[in-house]
Amino acid sequence: MKNTDILIVGSGIGGLSLAAKINTLNPELKISIITKSDAIESNTRYAQGGIAAVLDTINDSFEDHINDTLKCGAGLCDKSIVEMVIRKAPERIKELIHLGVQFDKKSNGNIHLALEGGHVAPRIAHHKDKTGFEIETVLLNQVQKRKNIKIIPHQVVVDLLIENSNGNKRCNGVKIFEELKNRTTTIYAAVTILATGGCGQVYKNTTNPKVATGDGYAMAKRAGAELQNMRFVQFHPTSLYEENKKETSFLISEAVRGFGAHIIDEDESRFLFAYDKRGELATRDIISLAIFEHMQAKKSKFVYLDMRHLNMKAFENHFPIITEKLKDVGYDFSKDLIPIVPSAHYQSGGIKVNSKAQTNIEDLYALGEVSCTGLHGANRLASNSLLEALVFSHEAAVNIVKTIKLHTTLSKQEIENTEAFLDNKWVQNQIESLKDMMSTITFQSENYNYDDAIDIINSIIEKTETEFKHKYYSIELLNLRNLAITAGIIVKDLVNSHKVKLKMSIDEI
Repeated sequence: MKNTDILIVGSGIGGLSLAAKINTLNPELKISIITKSDAIESNTRYAQGGIAAVLDTINDSFEDHINDTLKCGAGLCDKSIVEMVIRKAPERIKELIHLGVQFDKKSNGNIHLALEGGHVAPRIAHHKDKTGFEIETVLLNQVQKRKNIKIIPHQVVVDLLIENSNGNKRCNGVKIFEELKNRTTTIYAAVTILATGGCGQVYKNTTNPKVATGDGYAMAKRAGAELQNMRFVQFHPTSLYEENKKETSFLISEAVRGFGAHIIDEDESRFLFAYDKRGELATRDIISLAIFEHMQAKKSKFVYLDMRHLNMKAFENHFPIITEKLKDVGYDFSKDLIPIVPSAHYQSGGIKVNSKAQTNIEDLYALGEVSCTGLHGANRLASNSLLEALVFSHEAAVNIVKTIKLHTTLSKQEIENTEAFLDNKWVQNQIESLKDMMSTITFQSENYNYDDAIDIINSIIEKTETEFKHKYYSIELLNLRNLAITAGIIVKDLVNSHKVKLKMSIDEI
């Protein structure tokens, strides 16, 4: 694989919109996008709700959206970043529409705006209940037809390439594993951008796709990048409970509660009002914790979403994907209660970046869920995530085009043969153990025995690093390595927040 000017790792809304914007600003720059799976497979694809933005200035205001975001973030947002993102949101939405994204409209031609938890006004622009898929498809089509942008799927990043430049760290590309060729190789770039998504697969229940194994956080940590607020993993309160689910839990959008659905227990009590006067329209952290505590008290595996009182025809029109899924698994939601459980959904922390998406490592940027911009604080407000990626991809693109230093003497590509790591049964057992442990820690963080967690994490990291030193590789082993390191970062952040004393040090995680 040839060297490139700009290397983007990940093909969600952050990576694709960045590529399109850079190409618009300077079509001569060569851009390579590498993806872990197929190009369309990303967290963006599964985003149901939409993008929050003040598009109705009569019934809404920037100030209200700013205040909702700050309140949801529990005092840990960067107010200047919040103001920047929200005030620039309408322009970024217009750009999406110009590229071809179709948002649902009212009969008068205005964009239909939905209401979601934590918002004081309807401000969610959406495409049915598959907004992410609509945006992903449009951006992917845009990028694929443009000159000087190349998408290379099924490339698994092993590590960032870091060199010291005048006493500072600089990223000049990545080392990747090519499974079909049983080898590692390098891609050198003047600028590298991590847009790798989240880490939901660290947990037993998650709405994230199977590629969300925390790769960006782990490789950034190994490279020496700063990470922040990794303990703030947001659980979505309403994922479908299925006894024999696969890697990913099916998300039932926040907008369903905004549409009027209730959350009840086996006695058909709307118990959320005992926790927050907003009931179903409280923020996700409050609802998820309330459900978890209620499940513990009732010794139940799930609670219910009640949609029996809703207008079924209107619901089916507004939420076709959710309707199809519930029917496929045998629910008639005009009569049946839908079992739900909280699932890991979004990492509110991440790689620390500035207002231009730059990390503390020169020529390394981070975009989207993998980054920590200061927008979300302790808890992301519903539908602020796609917005964040859009705004920061614009800011990053402008800065990259203005400051990029094209290196004419990039190093020669390095290729190294590897051997297959065959003990995937051990890998799967370790992943399941890690998921169970992290899921328990989430809602019992102040009372958990962290020494046990650190023992498990350190043993996994030690084993995986030993195998890589002997040139034994597999995608599963790389996933386990990144899951363990990401879990360690989260645990360390929890330990520091609770000031728990450990028998072992986790400074090296």
